[in-house]
Amino acid sequence: MSDLSSVQYILIALIFVWSGFVRSGLGFGGAVLSLPFLLLVLDDPLVFLPIIAVHLLVFSSLTIWMNNRKTGQAQDGQGGTVDWRYLGRLLAILIVPKLIGVFGLITLPGDIMSGIIFVIVALYSVSYILDRPFRSGSKTVDVLFLMLGGYISGTSLIGAPLIIAVAAQYLPKEKLRDTLFALWFILVLIKLSAFLWVGIDLQLIHHLWLLPAAAVGHVIGLYAHDRLLHSESNLFFRVLGGVLLTVSAVGLFSVWG
Repeated sequence: MSDLSSVQYILIALIFVWSGFVRSGLGFGGAVLSLPFLLLVLDDPLVFLPIIAVHLLVFSSLTIWMNNRKTGQAQDGQGGTVDWRYLGRLLAILIVPKLIGVFGLITLPGDIMSGIIFVIVALYSVSYILDRPFRSGSKTVDVLFLMLGGYISGTSLIGAPLIIAVAAQYLPKEKLRDTLFALWFILVLIKLSAFLWVGIDLQLIHHLWLLPAAAVGHVIGLYAHDRLLHSESNLFFRVLGGVLLTVSAVGLFSVWG
C-alpha cells in the first residue's frame, strides 16, 4: 500500500473505523461489510484480509476479557458472557469443513457457493426483521448450514452470517456476540496460520495506523451494542436482521451483479 494517494489512505482508515463499529456492535460483519468497500480503493483482498484477521484477534479477545471482568463469572457454569458449552458444539461441527476450506481440499465454484449462502442468510434476515425468527426445526439442517458456513469461512472470511443465522436461534442475545467473538478468534487463528504458512505478507507496518482507526469504531460499537441490549427485546434481532440483509444484498451484487 506504499504507493497509494493521501485520499486512498483516508478512505481506508474510515472503512476500518466502520469495520470496528460493525464488529463490536453485533459481533460480526467486520470483514464482509468492509471488504467490498476496501476493494474499491485497492483491488487486492490479500492485502486487507490479514489486517482484518489481526484486528479480529485483538478486539475479540479484548472485548471478552473486559466484559468478563465487568460482569464477573456467571453462576450457571458457562462462564461470563461466553457460552463455552455451545461454543464447543459449534467447533465440533465447524472445524473439519473449516480446515477443508482453508487448505482447499475440496474446491467448489466460489460464485455458486457464495450465492447460496447469501440467499439463505437473506431468508433468515427477513424473518428477524419481521420479528418471526425462522427456525429450521431440524438439527440436521442446522448442522448442514453450519458446515457450509465453516467451509466458506475457510475459503474466505464471509461464512459468519450463515453461522450466526443458526447460532442466534440457540443463544441468548446477552451471550451471542461474545460467544461468536470466541468462535471467530479460533477460526481466524487457523486462517492466519495458513497465511503465515504460505508466506502471505501480514502487512504489520500498516497496523500502526489502522489499529487505532478500528479502535475508534470499536468503542462506538460497544456503546451501540449496550444500547441495543437494553432496548426493547425485539429491537436487537431486528437490527441483526437488517445487517444480515445488507450483507446478503452486497454479497449477491458482488457475486452476480
